[in-house]
Amino acid sequence: MAAACSRLVFFPNYDVLSARIELNTTRKTGFATFAVLFFIQWMGLAAWTIPLTLVLQAHGLKSIQPYAFATSALAAFVSPLFFGAMADRHVAPTKVLRRLALATAAAITMACTAIQYHWPPLVVLGLIQIYALCVAPTSSLSTTIVMSQLAQPTRQFGPIRAMGTIGWMAGCWMISLLQADDSTLAGFSSAFMWLGLALYSLRLPEVPPPESAQHLTLRQRLGLDALALLRQSDHRVVFLTAALFSIPLAAFYPFTPPHLAAVGMAHPAAWMSLAQTTEILAMFSLAFIITRVRLKWILVAGLGIGLLRYLLCAGNGKLWLLAGIVLHGASYTLFFTTAQIYVNERMAPEWRARAQALLTLMINGVGNFIGYLGTGWWYKACTPGMATNWPLFWCGLAGAIGVVTLYFLITYRGIHAAKALA
Repeated sequence: MAAACSRLVFFPNYDVLSARIELNTTRKTGFATFAVLFFIQWMGLAAWTIPLTLVLQAHGLKSIQPYAFATSALAAFVSPLFFGAMADRHVAPTKVLRRLALATAAAITMACTAIQYHWPPLVVLGLIQIYALCVAPTSSLSTTIVMSQLAQPTRQFGPIRAMGTIGWMAGCWMISLLQADDSTLAGFSSAFMWLGLALYSLRLPEVPPPESAQHLTLRQRLGLDALALLRQSDHRVVFLTAALFSIPLAAFYPFTPPHLAAVGMAHPAAWMSLAQTTEILAMFSLAFIITRVRLKWILVAGLGIGLLRYLLCAGNGKLWLLAGIVLHGASYTLFFTTAQIYVNERMAPEWRARAQALLTLMINGVGNFIGYLGTGWWYKACTPGMATNWPLFWCGLAGAIGVVTLYFLITYRGIHAAKALA
């Protein structure tokens, strides 16, 4: 294991490549194929994530709202590492993604049926947990599949991933156009998208898993050996910062729609799609930025914009709130997408699926679990009566991001020399 971990690849010096080389993938798979993959996947994610708060409230399930969002965090503790290890060692990542997409479609259909027919809250929560277990590994798996087929992933991944952002926007607008912002129709629409993804995956290349030793320990089969990557200083700082940043970030999707409603703005799902405008711009600009700016400062920019976003939301007015929503996409891209590229560039090929899965665990598991429950508690603390003190709520979260930014600035070194793991 130590020998494999020692083959870490750090960012090389970048030469200016022609546009033809930048967008050239393998001969087997074209740019458009991967773009459609991300479009469908993120459209399905948005169609359920954005309206979930209002759907639960409309069906008398407000009490389980924090726990419903926390299910994704619980799933991220187990699911991504397990399926990441499977994709690294046992089954082609494309096949794993296909099976999970089918399971996701089935799980969300059952959860929406339970909500619509007023099944007991614990049953609804259990079905949402099953959905979360199925959907949790899909993002890291699709990233692994796409990056494995790109000639220059650092430069090419941003534009392809931007199609996922456009898909997210399409999902938001679809829900508002269907007037399903608080309806289970949103979930059924999401299930349809995931079924479409399973069918579309038949067009993807069957990327074989790297060969591995025949005798694997239980720890290796569960993907827990990926935790050894945290022994390298910069890896540890990036992964921990991602987890810590995700804690205040977890408040954005559960609590921004109610804030929009509180200031008198209808169709919150459509307004939330504004977050993706700057995300698309950042995605397409990332290849240009990453060749001219140090990785450290790109990540710092993502953190800083995230802080500014919450300060704008604290303005508690329509324009202030919309300005904060717009900045969300740029913050997300500059930090989290750059972190994904970091993982792909600095990990040996046989570790990449597990490394992406570990990053997902740190963000969606550790960060979101603390974030959904913690920000839910903070929301209650800022709502002593019927009205929420929104300026206090967002300012408190902005302060948390400021602390995370200081931690990253102090601890990240950005050393351009490989360090073997003991």
